[in-house]
Amino acid sequence: MHVPSSATSEITILPFRKALEEASREKPEYDVNQWLYVPDFYTEYRYILGTRGKKPLICVGINPSTAQPGRLDNTLKSVERIALGNGYDSFIMFNVYAQRATDPDTMEKVCNLQLHKENLEAFSYVLSISEEPGIWAAWGTIIEKRDYLSACLQDLLAVGEAHGAKWYCAGKRSKAGHPHHPLYLPKNAPLEPFDVADYLTTLKTREGRK
Repeated sequence: MHVPSSATSEITILPFRKALEEASREKPEYDVNQWLYVPDFYTEYRYILGTRGKKPLICVGINPSTAQPGRLDNTLKSVERIALGNGYDSFIMFNVYAQRATDPDTMEKVCNLQLHKENLEAFSYVLSISEEPGIWAAWGTIIEKRDYLSACLQDLLAVGEAHGAKWYCAGKRSKAGHPHHPLYLPKNAPLEPFDVADYLTTLKTREGRK
């Protein structure tokens, strides 16, 4: 379990580019030629966790949990299986918001704009790895936990459009239209086109009615 020890505004946030530079250096804990882990140490936030390849599937959840290189949780194990099953040679786990929290109910209630800005920088980098980036929307209903998450996702959509990314989902969507979470999906679950712009419009309309 990881329960945030403080708001991310109360700690030093390592800029993504600096964190990426440090994550590329050889280290005894894991093989940097196999893993992409940014920052390269366990802390209150995480930008990226994944395997290196020429054609990664970028899976987008809501916020990171406890997984680390060589210590994938069940969600990440499912992400890796489905990525390989759909013709990708690697996977990258990304998140709408970078704060670590096993229980989404413990996420901070106010968006840290600095952390979000660095997370967008990380997303742009992740998309630049592949010539035809594919993004798997996989956040389930958790996006309803905090009001700022839809705005963060809107910014991710803009970055994705700049890189010509294609969005997908897998499995049955919820009644509210949320894309299925990776857990409990069969390893041969196919990726299907996902209109994230239309989804966001519907999501914001629903939020406006609350």
